[in-house]
Amino acid sequence: MKNVPDTQLGRMYREHIQYILDKNIDALLDQYTDDATLISSFSKSPVVYKGREQVNEHMQGILGIDGLETEIVFWAETRNPDTLMITEQITMTVGGEKSEMRFADSWVLKDGKIAIHFAGMVQHPDGSLA
Repeated sequence: MKNVPDTQLGRMYREHIQYILDKNIDALLDQYTDDATLISSFSKSPVVYKGREQVNEHMQGILGIDGLETEIVFWAETRNPDTLMITEQITMTVGGEKSEMRFADSWVLKDGKIAIHFAGMVQHPDGSLA
């Protein structure tokens, strides 16, 4: 992980990525509120996941990741409300194939947990822009 600040949200982000690397879905889900909403654009059109069970469904995709490298190219956080907005350059290996893409993730926290997560794709592995 590159360019992650040493802040409360920076430490939470580091944990988040480490849980993905460890394929520890239970710990990852514990970072979310029970009624969290995750909006993903990985498949080029938005998919909404609501609640722990559906967010868990989305997280099953991380089990196929063999390697993950992240480099933060934009980081912004606010307090009251606690939010995080980042753009990441991602390199990952899935099924033996290395892919590069760019994400724009945003979190809205409630009581220290992710209540809303926009998991946005900025550039897909095929190079197309979102």
